[in-house]
Amino acid sequence: MTLLRNLSGTLKAALVAGCLLAGSGTAWAGSCCGGGSNTALMVPKYAKAVADLSFDYENYHGFWNQNGRHTSDPPGADLNQYRLNLGGAYRFFEDWQVSLIIPYLWNDNTYSGVSSQTSGLGDTTLSVWYDLLDDTSPWRVHTARDLVPAVSIGLSLLLPTGYSPYDDLKSSFDVTGRGFYRLDGNLYIEKMIRHWDLSLAASYGTYFERSVNREYGKYVEPYHKDLGDRTFLSASLGYGFLLGTGGDTLTTTASYAYLDEADVSYNGQRDPNSGFMKQSVGGMLSFAGTDRDWSVRAGWNHAIRESGWGRNFPTTDIFTVGVRYVFR
Repeated sequence: MTLLRNLSGTLKAALVAGCLLAGSGTAWAGSCCGGGSNTALMVPKYAKAVADLSFDYENYHGFWNQNGRHTSDPPGADLNQYRLNLGGAYRFFEDWQVSLIIPYLWNDNTYSGVSSQTSGLGDTTLSVWYDLLDDTSPWRVHTARDLVPAVSIGLSLLLPTGYSPYDDLKSSFDVTGRGFYRLDGNLYIEKMIRHWDLSLAASYGTYFERSVNREYGKYVEPYHKDLGDRTFLSASLGYGFLLGTGGDTLTTTASYAYLDEADVSYNGQRDPNSGFMKQSVGGMLSFAGTDRDWSVRAGWNHAIRESGWGRNFPTTDIFTVGVRYVFR
């Protein structure tokens, strides 16, 4: 049972890293696209609360254009973002829990000979989850009922606490947030069988329309802007290894993530080809002790730098280290 619980926590962390970071399970942020995360930090069934601290380093390697063709950044370009993510979750009833994730971002960019360094809060994510079904038989499968997975559903609200293009900024390299509220409906499915753990996550979000009268520090004629609806899907597969006889666990996880955002609308008129899409793969290594209270992890998320794997979005590598503590 120790192995199963450790493995379950690792899969949830992997889905967070695969978002981009981060969809229901991943932090999504970028120097040119805004920061924040609609990921959910979830409390294990046996626990009361979770505290999580992680650090991300994101390095940019070009972009996909609106036709999906990948183009590398020009020589001398060096675009980087660093994120410190503070998260906490609390189970206030047996099947209900709430979580909060607050990121702080540093942008460090050189492009076309111009350098800039900025920092500030990213967008904050507040989530509430309900455990719809429990995985009651994670070790042996004797009947079809034993194949029933754990299922959780939830809502997340993205709060625009970061610096957006509609604040007093000079360029897109200073951005740390989207500048919009967004409401997401989330689904998380997980099934464990012995050492294996398969997790699926999905979310669908809609932004709240807002009025705009300033872009990158310059006042403009007021207009209404509405970002397109957002779809996030991810899948992770993990395998846990018992270390020695004490019950310590080392877990390896592979993940895939798909992110899509529909076209932007201005004053109710859709702007064709303004949406974006991104596909990425990832891996994570996690260690948890016998008591399962403390765990540490290191992960990597990679946007595939080939044509056809994205649209209107930068290609990046994200390296993550994190530590988590579970309160019983």
